[in-house]
Amino acid sequence: MTNKWQALQEFWSSFGWDAYDENSVDTGSFSPELPYITYSAQIGNIGKVLTLTASLWDRSSSWKNVSDKADEIAQRIGYGYAIRKIDGGYLWLVQGQPFAQRMNDPNDTEIKRIYIILNAEFLTAY
Repeated sequence: MTNKWQALQEFWSSFGWDAYDENSVDTGSFSPELPYITYSAQIGNIGKVLTLTASLWDRSSSWKNVSDKADEIAQRIGYGYAIRKIDGGYLWLVQGQPFAQRMNDPNDTEIKRIYIILNAEFLTAY
């Protein structure tokens, strides 16, 4: 059985990189090994479209690895939508606008980050 919170973790973890709720990663106490994904964790009910965000993080002199991962996520969702089964219903995901954008780190030019936006709806009664 998959609840709403688990569905988010399972979705972001399904791309072969470790994934973390963005509120659990603090460089002072916990700094995961690159590459990894951080994501916003929020849930809702049917009829309420949410904006979910994630960041893809890597250390490289090239954008290739992180860009390929963004492309993989885009392909999984497709031009339409992706649906994941959860307890009591489904999680519906579509690409947001913009879907992805590159971000820099002013303190480290080797950090490559792509910011992802998805629209989501939990098709559940609770």
